[in-house]
Amino acid sequence: MARPDFDLIVFDYDGVVADSELLNNRVLADLLNRIGLPTTLDYSLTHYMGRRWADIELLITERLGLPCPPHLRQDWFDNCHQRLKIELRSVEGFAPFLRQRPEQSCIASSSPPNWIELGLELFEISDNFSGKIFSGAVHVERGKPHPDLFLHAADAMKVSPQRTLVIEDSPAGVMGGVAAGMTVVGLCAGGHIRNGHADSLKAAGARHVFDSYAQIEDWLAS
Repeated sequence: MARPDFDLIVFDYDGVVADSELLNNRVLADLLNRIGLPTTLDYSLTHYMGRRWADIELLITERLGLPCPPHLRQDWFDNCHQRLKIELRSVEGFAPFLRQRPEQSCIASSSPPNWIELGLELFEISDNFSGKIFSGAVHVERGKPHPDLFLHAADAMKVSPQRTLVIEDSPAGVMGGVAAGMTVVGLCAGGHIRNGHADSLKAAGARHVFDSYAQIEDWLAS
């Protein structure tokens, strides 16, 4: 299939810009085990990755059969923030890829803006995304896998969805981008990637799945 040209690249954040999915899901799994809900890292990655807290909370409540403890969200955020400066790195290849691409770019993530901004400051790329961070936690009523966040981002950036490329690492994100009428590619470059993940992204509708930013760059330059 021929590669179209794009006027906008939409990056997911966790697992695409920041190699943070292991951090996020290790902390979440640990907290869920503490409240009596047995959860492995792989289970958390499979069921919660790529989703905003409001949707994760619903899934936890269903599993518990009880309301999700009200402190859990803040405990999760606090623990992740405490470990951020020590453990967080950008996804390998992201920085040079960002420098080489002339297209407009933005971030559309399920995470809250303050979490995203902390990572961008740590990576010293805050200026690249000033005013271009769109969060499923605050900007739309329905998060991924619905298309709302991606459509909101394209509208704010004044670009047609058909001229937009989405780079995602979660099935929920891929489904949201596809539902928005955008071209979506999967990226399997983060530390959280497991066997079969690429197949999950393809099943969700990713046009291509790449193992690195270098492969995406080669495809865009072809």
